[in-house]
Amino acid sequence: MHSFAPKRTLRPVNFVCNAPQAQAVALVGDFNQWKAAAHPMKRMPDRAWMLTLELPHGHHRYAFLVDGALTLDPRAQGITRNDKGERVSMMPVS
Repeated sequence: MHSFAPKRTLRPVNFVCNAPQAQAVALVGDFNQWKAAAHPMKRMPDRAWMLTLELPHGHHRYAFLVDGALTLDPRAQGITRNDKGERVSMMPVS
């Protein structure tokens, strides 16, 4: 059986949020409809928060939700706006 659907190549992307005082950090973006519950991040021993997500090729809008506050990623490739007009981070995946 061969599937003729185009294969979407996924690339693992590491997201790191340096928020040592935070109680909870989540990754939100176009890839999860900006839902905080979809991708909670894990606190690492150095108190940074990390999550690896497989994303398809393209430009992805995202941000960190740090204790409920939308937070830009200082390591992002750029800044854009989401559909609500809030400033969010941009990452190209190729």
